[in-house]
Amino acid sequence: MLINSVDKVVLGLVAIPMMDELGLTPKEFGSIGSSFFWPFVLSGLVGGFFANRYKTKLMILGMVLIWSVCQLPIVQYASIEAIITCRILLGIGQGPAWPVAIHALYKWFPDDKRNMPIAVLALGSGLGLVIAGILIPLITAAWGWRANFVVLAVIGCVWALIWLVVGEEGKSEQEPRSSAPAPVAVIPYLRLLLDRTVLGCIAANFVGYWSLAIGLTWLPAYFERGLGFNGIASGRLYSFVIALTVPFGFGLAWWSQFLLRTGVSSKTARGRFLCCSLILAGFLFALIYISPPGDWIRVALVAIGLGCTPIVYSLSPAILAEVVPLPQRGAMLAINNSIASLAGIAAPFVTAALIQDLSGARGYEAGFALCGGLMILGGIFGACTIDPTRSMLSIRGRIPGPRAALVG
Repeated sequence: MLINSVDKVVLGLVAIPMMDELGLTPKEFGSIGSSFFWPFVLSGLVGGFFANRYKTKLMILGMVLIWSVCQLPIVQYASIEAIITCRILLGIGQGPAWPVAIHALYKWFPDDKRNMPIAVLALGSGLGLVIAGILIPLITAAWGWRANFVVLAVIGCVWALIWLVVGEEGKSEQEPRSSAPAPVAVIPYLRLLLDRTVLGCIAANFVGYWSLAIGLTWLPAYFERGLGFNGIASGRLYSFVIALTVPFGFGLAWWSQFLLRTGVSSKTARGRFLCCSLILAGFLFALIYISPPGDWIRVALVAIGLGCTPIVYSLSPAILAEVVPLPQRGAMLAINNSIASLAGIAAPFVTAALIQDLSGARGYEAGFALCGGLMILGGIFGACTIDPTRSMLSIRGRIPGPRAALVG
């Protein structure tokens, strides 16, 4: 996930030199940023259904090789068409990555111990952004922006070789230990998608992805073009902001898991907990647009807002894993992730339009404010709908069989 996040954010960190060299407008660059998410939806769905049937070790190996090799053509063919094509291939490779990685980890841990492992997984993503913010501007200054894509391709391929040797498939006590079919009836996917808790998780993930897409595509450019920092300083500032989100992510995940283990219901310890975090982050993003003058005030609002957001990526999958039958878990995690990633298509392009129409930092800040409003709405909707126990009983109640045995 560390390599995954670096490959995502590299485009944002080379935005200014790339735009200057290729003569790109903000809307054109926004289209490039959105192109990564175009295939994300479909590949995520396909990968999720494959995860129900095939070993996650081999799936992860294949995905990393795809997203590593597709970096190389950008070096030779630096045109809008070539870059969009490579970002589409990157999206195909990375679409299933997060849900498949979560599905793989869940095979090692029971339900009441899953928050922290996913927080550690998310730590890899956070560290990737921190490292990228420091190293990519330095590589760009020394060898040009294209060199970053060569470095990332080599790192990904080396990791794939190591994973081929050391990667293993886990089995928790909740996983079936034989090749016999799991003794759980398959629920129609439409029924699962219309469940209130699933809808709440999808809404929460959608607004979380909106903030993620803005952060990956436009936050480094905001520091450079909006607030006036130079390229290397912007990269370091980006790393600093992301580094602050790491203790937030761990602290919130630990707090939620602690509440669960002290007897607090999942509805509160996971559902309302993540929704309150999203609402708080939304208010902080909205405040960026109306905050008093001062670059560091805006940086602090961005940092704290981003710090409150990643908890959705830990708790939303954990809630879905409670509700969804085990044989369908991989697919539903992917469906949730793929629907949410539609925000990744819209957010860079919508924000680009605001940046192009509003001068200076105001366009970027209007984009943050819009993101904040969506996060508040998504958090409120999730708080009203997420109820894992109720959903689990409702879904299981439609499975043929003795209800008494089911409740027991």
